[in-house]
Amino acid sequence: MAQPQAYDAPALTISAAARLAGMHPQTLRQYDRLGIVTPRRARGRGRRYSMRDVDVLLEVQRLSGEGVNLAGIKRILELQDDVAQLRAVLEQLRAAIDPGSRVFAASASGDVVAVPRGRRPERAGASAPQASGRGALVIWGRRD
Repeated sequence: MAQPQAYDAPALTISAAARLAGMHPQTLRQYDRLGIVTPRRARGRGRRYSMRDVDVLLEVQRLSGEGVNLAGIKRILELQDDVAQLRAVLEQLRAAIDPGSRVFAASASGDVVAVPRGRRPERAGASAPQASGRGALVIWGRRD
């Protein structure tokens, strides 16, 4: 299930994020230097944390409590990100091959792309779907 956009918004200062995670701000600075939790930066170069970052900090704290060293924690977090990305790709592939949504169209470049059932393909150079599918070839899949 997708989290709301506010979950990823870099709105927390280092002191607020540290308080929410139950850590000292210096610990967050160290994690940033090590690349374990990398917050975004404000215009004045101040660190800005999101609620997602706070959740990662809590996960770091949990793993550390289980005896995992910082190098191991960094690797675990990288692998968790890889798994999340692979799951997203897998869901896209499943949606593309699902018999209930087997609608394909030729893109402006000539590539075959999956289009959700009930939607028209985008026209070349358009940022939003057009009311007309002119300029694109749509091939409807058979329903068995």
